[in-house]
Amino acid sequence: MSSSQIHHSESRIQFDSPAQELYLNLWRTYDCLKSIEEELFSQYQLSPQQYNLLRILQHVHPESLPTLKLGRAMISRSPDITRMLDRLEQRGLIQRLRRELNRRVVQVQLTPAGLELLEEVADQVREMHERQLGHLAPEEQQQLLKLLKLARSKNEDGSCGWLGH
Repeated sequence: MSSSQIHHSESRIQFDSPAQELYLNLWRTYDCLKSIEEELFSQYQLSPQQYNLLRILQHVHPESLPTLKLGRAMISRSPDITRMLDRLEQRGLIQRLRRELNRRVVQVQLTPAGLELLEEVADQVREMHERQLGHLAPEEQQQLLKLLKLARSKNEDGSCGWLGH
């Protein structure tokens, strides 16, 4: 089969519905953008989820957040936030605190080393986002943002504490 035949046959993929085509295109887009993100964060031995967690803590710094609230605020729900916190604590990027009044509640706080790492990667993260979506005009970015929020609104749990709403 020639390459033109392959290209021609690939352009004829039939989707079950427009919603399926849209979903698969969202998934494909996410995969493309995620690879750029992973390339950057791997240089710092971070996963995108760990970076997200550190950024949430930076947002409330110098305060701390309870583990459950931190988990709800993350972009992707992490089923094993405890292990993620273990890794970040071992690297000295966060610290866990127990309050005198309620020792069952674990608070998480960004350390100076965590803050320093975020400052070190800040420019590279901005450049990464430009590489991912900077080719879209500002109006297109706003339109896409509005549509993504609309698409997510029917299916998102109301208990989500994500700061990007």
